[in-house]
Amino acid sequence: MTTTLEPGSPYPLGATWDGLGVNFAVFSGHADQIDLCLFDPSGRREIARTPLPECTDEVWHGYLPDARAGLLYGFRAHGTYDPQHGHRFNPNKLLLDPYAKQLSGDVRWSDALFGYRVNSPRADLSYDRRDSAPGMPKGVVTDDAFNWGDDRAPNTPWDQTVIYEAHVRGLTMLREDIRPHERGTFAALASAQMIEHYKRLGITAVELLPIHAFVQDRILVEKGLRNYWGYNTLSFFAPEQRYLSDGSLNELKVAVRRLHAAGIEVILDVVYNHTAEGSEAGPTLSFRGLDNASYYRLIQTDWRYCVNDTGCGNTVNLSHPRVLQLVMDSLRYWVEAYHVDGFRFDLGVTLGRETHGFDPNSGFFDAIRQDPVLSRVKLISEPWDIGPGGYQLGKHPPGFAEWNDKFRDSIRRFWRGDSGQRQEVAARLSGSSDLFDHRFRKPWSSINYAASHDGYTLADACAYVQRHNLANGEDNRDGHGENYSSNWGVEGPTDDPEILETRARVARGMLATVFFANGSPMLLAGDEFGRSQGGNNNAYAQDNETSWVDWSAGDTEEGRALANFVARLIALRKTHPVLRSRRFLHGREEPYPSVLDIAWFDEKGLSVSAGAWNDHAERTLTLRRAERRSDGSTPILTLMLNPTAEDRVFTLPPPALSTVALIDSGRPEAPERPVEDGVVQVLARAAVLTLSVAPARPSRRGRS
Repeated sequence: MTTTLEPGSPYPLGATWDGLGVNFAVFSGHADQIDLCLFDPSGRREIARTPLPECTDEVWHGYLPDARAGLLYGFRAHGTYDPQHGHRFNPNKLLLDPYAKQLSGDVRWSDALFGYRVNSPRADLSYDRRDSAPGMPKGVVTDDAFNWGDDRAPNTPWDQTVIYEAHVRGLTMLREDIRPHERGTFAALASAQMIEHYKRLGITAVELLPIHAFVQDRILVEKGLRNYWGYNTLSFFAPEQRYLSDGSLNELKVAVRRLHAAGIEVILDVVYNHTAEGSEAGPTLSFRGLDNASYYRLIQTDWRYCVNDTGCGNTVNLSHPRVLQLVMDSLRYWVEAYHVDGFRFDLGVTLGRETHGFDPNSGFFDAIRQDPVLSRVKLISEPWDIGPGGYQLGKHPPGFAEWNDKFRDSIRRFWRGDSGQRQEVAARLSGSSDLFDHRFRKPWSSINYAASHDGYTLADACAYVQRHNLANGEDNRDGHGENYSSNWGVEGPTDDPEILETRARVARGMLATVFFANGSPMLLAGDEFGRSQGGNNNAYAQDNETSWVDWSAGDTEEGRALANFVARLIALRKTHPVLRSRRFLHGREEPYPSVLDIAWFDEKGLSVSAGAWNDHAERTLTLRRAERRSDGSTPILTLMLNPTAEDRVFTLPPPALSTVALIDSGRPEAPERPVEDGVVQVLARAAVLTLSVAPARPSRRGRS
């Protein structure tokens, strides 16, 4: 193979094999020269270094004839080393192609990975001449061909979507019925055993914590810990190698195809707000060495320093067109090459920041909303970051759903028995219309959850008051300080049957609230059978049994009962459309005479008055929803919530109709039962859902 480069093309960016050779193209608006470096198959020996011969519109490019897929490569960038003006070029540092679609090797930490001399009195203003290639992963030229056969995206409507948040590795590491070498990989994620579990529960989408290739933070490695969650991206195009049991990219494609065949969508948690290079004191791995002043937001009054709206040291500069192109190309690649069905954007507020702050009409939001590919997949934002005005729940543009932490906190406080929560939990149950009912957004915009990877599991929210994060090596200072949790008398594990029963009822009550609320429900993997992390509410560094899903808990009597209860909740949500209404309900319509589409009552069946909403002593609540069917009949679903420590008798509001109790979180294994005389006993810290069906009668609209 010759190492003489032809001019090639500036598009597409990255390394593209055309069957006869490879075109290389990389952006840098401030470099003086970009070298292509080729390596032997082991990645240890650099076998060629050649300048890219052409630069078009700030894209450096060259074509290598006769090169093939599998070739290992990297770049070196020449230019000014002037940190005080934002430039950190250092050709001694091998740089990963931002568009690399597969990596070979891992980051091996040493001071040579830094562009400056670590521990120098001049800090990052100094210059390091050591070659970093021995410690750097290399890009791999790929062949993206794959036979997708008759694969079809499930295209599950948002109102029917039930999300299961999971970690590829942690989900199956402890599954003894999966072959050992496949545990913790994409192969196991889409194994027959796991698909059976998803289907039994009734979930429609798996949302995976980051699978983009990421770096093991040096500080964690030195502590003997691992970056488990993966929010430290090195490559926006390459899958994390540890999640491939056989090293083949096709393993992920096969997994997606199998999940699609089962009707299950795949949503990726993606991190475009920052990179693994960290602050100005961080290593030079890719973006920093290629064009620091373009890829990152820098403090305008002192270009030496990175803007840190993310809390992770740097902030990706999506105001730059080439950086925005990088993110859009990455997203489109995952949809087109891997057939993924959507994305959850970590620190989504950062992506919507312009120089003046967060803007729902930012370049990123505008680009993604008009894109013919990306505008058709599911888009979810984490609506906060630590920058100025960083909390933007409900303020994203149409087409986006948002993680609703107000929902999480409200229902935790409600079921804990806090006073003054009725009005807040009512707003959350109705789809958080106070936050999302504008710009023709829909109730599915609210992602409703009781627990996520970030914080306590559901079981731990019912068993711990204090965080127990000592294993993270930060003296228990990390993680949320307020979790709106209760241990109900004993911190952590206990054999006290009364406490265990209380914890179980509270957990079931929260699950019922999640699945019977308007919006999009999300379940954290393992919460369906009571998984615990021992009170660790920030297990980002725990790549071990603390974080891995303990499937043995699902084999206990209690675990099986809870999983069956969750499956019943999801089945009821699927069966009764009014539980997942496609529109916000405001109590302005009468599907049946004297029955509004949504209404609130107390335990006596009386409408909650304006004064009663503000009565902090009142804690019970009844939610009634109704929606007329095409045959003219009107199903009426009534949800009665009793977060108190005493059993309560609820009276159904009129009209008097034949009624059945569909599910009772206080008696989780009880079958459906008739309701006599319109009276329902709701046990302490429990919820009951009933169904009445009114016969066909004319409807009246417009009541206010």
